[in-house]
Amino acid sequence: MKLKIVIEKGKDGYIVVHCPSLKGCWSQGKTEKEAIKNIKEAIVLYLEPKPKEVKPTSNHKVLELAI
Repeated sequence: MKLKIVIEKGKDGYIVVHCPSLKGCWSQGKTEKEAIKNIKEAIVLYLEPKPKEVKPTSNHKVLELAI
């Protein structure tokens, strides 16, 4: 999966980054490299399902989809 991110300088000197495809998924860092590392972590956490959503039941099964 590839997602576009937007990187910009914040008013406080930090690098601010967000992923427009994932509403509310923002991060920052002191450097661009750190900001990119942080947004990757934020995206993984954003996309992580809740534990009760991935337990198979008689009503549904769980599959993994690569995009």
